[in-house]
Amino acid sequence: MADENPTIALIAHDGKKADMVAFAMDHKAILSRYRLLATGTTGQLLAEKVGLDIELQLSGPIGGDAQIGAAVAEHRVKAVFFFIDPLGKHPHDPDIQMLMRICNVHNVPLATNPATAAAIIEAFAR
Repeated sequence: MADENPTIALIAHDGKKADMVAFAMDHKAILSRYRLLATGTTGQLLAEKVGLDIELQLSGPIGGDAQIGAAVAEHRVKAVFFFIDPLGKHPHDPDIQMLMRICNVHNVPLATNPATAAAIIEAFAR
């Protein structure tokens, strides 16, 4: 991506928000080099607890996942870190599936857990 300020999108289900905060703390130096886009509640937590500059979208269940999906489709996002709670029920599951499909269609790295996100962010750091 030729963008001088590439974007990483950050999303976490309620049961995974603590994992996202811990991940962001561990990788703050690398994440701070990127433009960061996040769904509402996740982004607010990251801004407050980690001190990252986050561009907030709507909360996931009310359209934030779709907004990030649109940014991926428009080639404005380099990677999506979406920490999914595989044991929870999510009323906005169609939006989640749409976002995952859009990442696959546009060949955008998608991490659904901290281990994969760490591998991607460390590869970006090199």
